[in-house]
Amino acid sequence: MTDATPADVAELSYEQARDELVQVVQKLEQGAATLEESLALWERGEALARRCEEWLVGAKARLDAARAAAEES
Repeated sequence: MTDATPADVAELSYEQARDELVQVVQKLEQGAATLEESLALWERGEALARRCEEWLVGAKARLDAARAAAEES
């Protein structure tokens, strides 16, 4: 995981957010973190998942717009 603050999540590309989210999940699944560390990882994971969803929603909107434009022509 990076040393980025939660505000930095908005700066991440889809691939960066997805890769970090995978790391967060792996750390949580290991179960070695303290409760406080687990909560911080969970919160970071939630922020990363939201960022990935933002990218995917944006990509879908672009595809829908391109399809609509293609159908009009």
